[in-house]
Amino acid sequence: MAITTPLESIRSHVRRDRLLDTATRLIAIPSPTGNAGAVLDTLADLLRNDGFTVHREAAGHAAAPAVLVRLDSGRAGKCLQFNGHLDVVHLPFVPPRVEGNLLRGSGSCDMKGGTAAAIEALRVLRDGKFLERGSILFVAHDLHEAPWGLGQQLDDLVRRGIHGDAVLIPEPLNSNLPVIGRGCATWKVFLRRSGPAVHEVMRPADEPSVIAAAGDLVCAIGDLNERIAHGIDSPAGKPSVFIGQIHAGEIYNQYPRECMLEGTRRWLPGTDPRAVDAEFRSVVAGVARDHRVTAEIDWRHIRGAFAIDEKDPFVSAFQQCHVAVTGTRLPIGPKPFVDDGNSFSSLAGIPAITHGPRAGGQHTVDEWVDIDDLVRVAVLYALTAVTYLNG
Repeated sequence: MAITTPLESIRSHVRRDRLLDTATRLIAIPSPTGNAGAVLDTLADLLRNDGFTVHREAAGHAAAPAVLVRLDSGRAGKCLQFNGHLDVVHLPFVPPRVEGNLLRGSGSCDMKGGTAAAIEALRVLRDGKFLERGSILFVAHDLHEAPWGLGQQLDDLVRRGIHGDAVLIPEPLNSNLPVIGRGCATWKVFLRRSGPAVHEVMRPADEPSVIAAAGDLVCAIGDLNERIAHGIDSPAGKPSVFIGQIHAGEIYNQYPRECMLEGTRRWLPGTDPRAVDAEFRSVVAGVARDHRVTAEIDWRHIRGAFAIDEKDPFVSAFQQCHVAVTGTRLPIGPKPFVDDGNSFSSLAGIPAITHGPRAGGQHTVDEWVDIDDLVRVAVLYALTAVTYLNG
């Protein structure tokens, strides 16, 4: 049968075996955040062997320069960026393996599988000569996963103007079209007293307790969480402050010198992150003062909040293409996590859509990605590029 539509032509150019090979090769190289240099070098060689011109940008991280490829139509127009991080969280390495229609291994879900799908879309657009105007910018980088990285490599590129007019990010989210999301910071609080750690029966009677201070701080943070979330009905969700870890002492009957609490703070679009930081510090300072302990706060801004206009031409083009590829329209909704899309939006006002393959196990040792859905994402990305860039 003759090929009659761009979608059919794009599908005919996608090679499942090539896509799977790319994903497998990326997963096979350990790349904990901060040490993704080897996998980025491998990707650069792979793309060169595919006939692409590869550019490397250290962007403040010389140990793992980002990989950049431009596919230019030769005619002026907009630039669509495919963006993927190749670093993974610091967990034991799991090599790639295929089980039925699933590809498993470290980073298969988050997000080497999705990045491979974007690479396949890049190849399809080149091989089929589908672009009539504009260009594609593909970027792969390190320093994404907090707390080991804070997005600083990508942020450097964005601040220097190395970005597209719109961005697709193949993180594992595909149940809705996320047009709004909260900003996020991580925090650690160290409550300390001046005396040494001692056996509980040897503690001075008037020595302050870091455990008691931590208990009151848990309550104070709980009160803060209720206060900032009260009456809020936002599509992005509610602002929150969350405690995930509390640690003190080395043994059950030791009177500890220090107690550490750790968690997150999330805020809505339109909120000043500096005010969020100051509010949290005020709560901690009050508890520390009441208990006669010192408080050290490690506050790390991860990503800003974002909102995209639902009527933006890029959003419309993506939605149109999703309907064409799958037969269904994505509901508009929030992004529950923060990713590189938050940076594009908050730093440069660029619409960035997070949409990736069916996958699971992110931030665990049991990651997986659906191979057939990688093919779907490659088709969707290529068709979105044709629709958005060609008009």
